[in-house]
Amino acid sequence: LLFCSWSVLWSGDDQAEQFLRSGHTNNWAVLVCTSRFWFNYRHVANTLSVYRSVKRLGIPDSHIVLMLADDMACNPRNPKPATVFSHKNMELNVYGDDVEVDYRSYEVTVENFLRVLTGRIPPSTPRSKRLLSDDRSNILIYMTGHGGNGFLKFQDSEEITNVELADAFEQMWQKRRYNELLFIIDTCQGASMYERFYSPNIMALASSQVGEDSLSHQPDLGIGVHLMDRYTFYVLEFLEEIHPASQTNMNDLFQVCPKSLCVSTPGHRTDLFQRDPQNVLITDFFGSVRKVEITTETLPLDRTWFPEEELATEPLKYAEQLPVAQIIHQKPKQKDWHPPGGFILGLWALIIMVFFKTYGIKHMKHVF
Repeated sequence: LLFCSWSVLWSGDDQAEQFLRSGHTNNWAVLVCTSRFWFNYRHVANTLSVYRSVKRLGIPDSHIVLMLADDMACNPRNPKPATVFSHKNMELNVYGDDVEVDYRSYEVTVENFLRVLTGRIPPSTPRSKRLLSDDRSNILIYMTGHGGNGFLKFQDSEEITNVELADAFEQMWQKRRYNELLFIIDTCQGASMYERFYSPNIMALASSQVGEDSLSHQPDLGIGVHLMDRYTFYVLEFLEEIHPASQTNMNDLFQVCPKSLCVSTPGHRTDLFQRDPQNVLITDFFGSVRKVEITTETLPLDRTWFPEEELATEPLKYAEQLPVAQIIHQKPKQKDWHPPGGFILGLWALIIMVFFKTYGIKHMKHVF
């Protein structure tokens, strides 16, 4: 009888553990910057910084749909072409040398965004521009730009409403295009964008409540604009402490930007989500499912296993640069001192005067 009771108890615990797990087999990310023009530099930096974080945690480019409404790296006003910086002193280049932008410039429209989500795209569309998710996919959707009560602007020429977004998510659920979905938006009155959601298994976060503005962060005098938004800045600072095996949960993410730091009041919605946020790992959305093959054999790790060319040192990628958490608090680098041009000119004048005073004008020809 004792054995039977123990078996039933163990079975119940196992079922509960299975229920608390995500159950997904793959991860996807859709990262969208909806703003154009140089003064919206921070929105591009926001999106590229999230892109950098999800790649570092294991989501490959083949499972990321990156949409940038403007190419700040090639903007004529950019003092350092082919770069986009997210922190002061231009220490962290989030553009890097292997960024794969799937939709850029005027391709970033409300229509294309909704088509990506719902899968209603032309057959000629390349694979890199498709969200090939299924009913076992956990999807992260991050959006940033200018918005208002119930809408988000695209390109300063059109907008998507909270009703259109909610209906698109319902189409995704009906077509079995996701298992669980995490929606994050950094815009003014961001909480209004998830008010109309009604599909199951959606968790949503926003940088501000209805009637509040989301504020920018880190003005840079060299570039002439703000580099990031406050909410995304503190979210990314939190993500820098996460690694693929982290046990940090979503409740920790809810607390990363209190009003004392963000000035606005971040919000979140979890009533549509079946699991308790305390049991939802950050890596369920920001990381990637890793397939592991277990073997009982002993494998020798000799140098003969690795060709010499693979042992050669490679230059660091942008994802391997100094962690953001170290960059934020470090002091600016001391610049090498060079004498000003006026100093050099005055020094030459002094030398000529001393020479003239000593040898007279007849020897001046030797100076030249």
